[in-house]
Amino acid sequence: MTDEERQAAGLEMRTKVLGEASAEAARASRNDFNGEIQDYMLREVWGSIWNRPGLDLKTRSCMVLSVMMALGRWEEFRLHVKAGFNNGLGKDDIKEIILQNIAYCGAPVGRRGVIEAEAAFSEMNI
Repeated sequence: MTDEERQAAGLEMRTKVLGEASAEAARASRNDFNGEIQDYMLREVWGSIWNRPGLDLKTRSCMVLSVMMALGRWEEFRLHVKAGFNNGLGKDDIKEIILQNIAYCGAPVGRRGVIEAEAAFSEMNI
């Protein structure tokens, strides 16, 4: 696959997972400084990794949510709670991800996961 093909596949995947509003926000924020970085992430993360055949999107979402919790990347966690719903996750799945991570990351991380997940649910009106 050429760079251009991975770029196109990445744009399609990012839009599918994160939604059109997120894709539009990325386009609107593009500038001379971040353009090359955006292209790299679109091509490599979304075009290559998210498009690999080994895992379905629901599983990938579970993995991303767990990593974001472990790293304390709460803005990204909230974004991927919403994305998880695009990939077939429901509230019960999110709850199980949080519970699983309490065992490995601790109760404070789990508590914050609940706060961020509930905020995402509220933003999605669910």
